[in-house]
Amino acid sequence: MDTEEAASTRHTCLKLQISAPADEPIFVKGTWFESRFDLAITDGIRSWVCLAREEDVRDRAAQWDQAVSEYIQLAEKHLGFQIPGSVYRFDDAGDGCKRLSWSFEKEGMTLQWRWKCQPSPDSKKTTAGILDFLMDANIRLSEEVVRKTRSFERVKGEAEKCLAQSEKYCSEKLEFESDIYAKFLAVLNSKKWKIRELRDQLSKKEISKKQPAQEVEEDEEDSEEEEEEKGESTDRTESFDEGSDGEGKEAQEKATATSKDVTSSTSRRGRGIGTRRRGTR
Repeated sequence: MDTEEAASTRHTCLKLQISAPADEPIFVKGTWFESRFDLAITDGIRSWVCLAREEDVRDRAAQWDQAVSEYIQLAEKHLGFQIPGSVYRFDDAGDGCKRLSWSFEKEGMTLQWRWKCQPSPDSKKTTAGILDFLMDANIRLSEEVVRKTRSFERVKGEAEKCLAQSEKYCSEKLEFESDIYAKFLAVLNSKKWKIRELRDQLSKKEISKKQPAQEVEEDEEDSEEEEEEKGESTDRTESFDEGSDGEGKEAQEKATATSKDVTSSTSRRGRGIGTRRRGTR
């Protein structure tokens, strides 16, 4: 086995529950290469081997219209894990040989693959090889479990630290928010009080500005009323003067007529007296 082939080699070991002829488990160890595979099988008492050569695998793949790599991959899938629904059999094939078979579904059809297994030339060695592989796998799994457990414990410890730190930060955040909200409320109330004070001052100033304007308006209204009253009194005076002038003229005319009458009467009287005086003489 060269280095490249060894690097690409894969191993599986399956405890396979056989359906027939006997309901007993067998152990199947598979060694998978690029174009071939080897199987070692034991029931705990006897052991068998199946050495699938490249030519055999190629012929089987050609029969199923598959590539060699696809055939190897599908065989590894069914012999690396027991697939639910697949029927596994380990029947006698004569001369101490066994025939391992398994079924699978493909495109709605049930297909079955069979491989003939020869009795192992060294049953103890084959069984020991399977047990060694299982022990090594168990050790590797145990070590992996230990590593995973330690990793889990470490992550768990870090998670607990993170949780404690998060709770601490949350508590500090709440305290900070309480303090900052209290300070904010104090500042806000102070600003509200200042705004209220400024608003009151502004209202007072507006009121003080409105009062002189109202007084001026009232003075103007008063002056307008006084002017209107003066205008009305002047109209009344003029009408009264006009009436007085008419009456004065009438009185004057009457006085003139009276004076004329008096004058004429006086002159008449004078004339009478003179006549009388002349007669006497």
